[in-house]
Amino acid sequence: MKKASLLIIIVLLIDQISKIYIKTHFTLNEHVNILGMDWARIHFTENMGAAWGFQLNNFLTFLSQEQSKIILTIFRIFAIAGIGYWLFSAIQKKASTIFIVAVSLIFAGAFGNIIDSVLYGIIFEESTYNTIASSFTGKHYGALFHGKVVDMLYFPMWSGKLPSFLGGKEFTFFNAIFNFADMAISVGVGLLLLFNKKAFPEK
Repeated sequence: MKKASLLIIIVLLIDQISKIYIKTHFTLNEHVNILGMDWARIHFTENMGAAWGFQLNNFLTFLSQEQSKIILTIFRIFAIAGIGYWLFSAIQKKASTIFIVAVSLIFAGAFGNIIDSVLYGIIFEESTYNTIASSFTGKHYGALFHGKVVDMLYFPMWSGKLPSFLGGKEFTFFNAIFNFADMAISVGVGLLLLFNKKAFPEK
């Protein structure tokens, strides 16, 4: 439990420190190259929905954007509670180390993004293309549960035009902008898939 808690705290600290720094030092859509490499960037954007910009009201059109945001945030809270119970139960049952590490990473990542969704709206000012946001000024951009998730890691490894037999359109690989919390979730899921037999040993 101590080791799992330490891993979760480390991931949360890296995630939140990076998000707060970007939010309070970058204008929206501002980017810098990492070590001069054009394919590796810090690029500040904000995500109103879940992963890949998903928003519930895109599919359930009778919901407003505000209602969609509230439902999604509440779902995240229930999900993190379930993952937390899953982790606690695994530790009590002395599950494999790889399983506990993987679930700890997933829990930390999900928790990191929930902090944004729940609290950032009442902590920070609105980020714009021209102004850098300040915190705790009283000019918050949203209410409780209405925060936007901060994303900043961008690795457009290749950009160009696809061959005609693939549509001939402009294409960028890898086009997702994500954060350290997303990365922790992805690594956790990847560990469960790669080390499936060790994570879920047969009785």
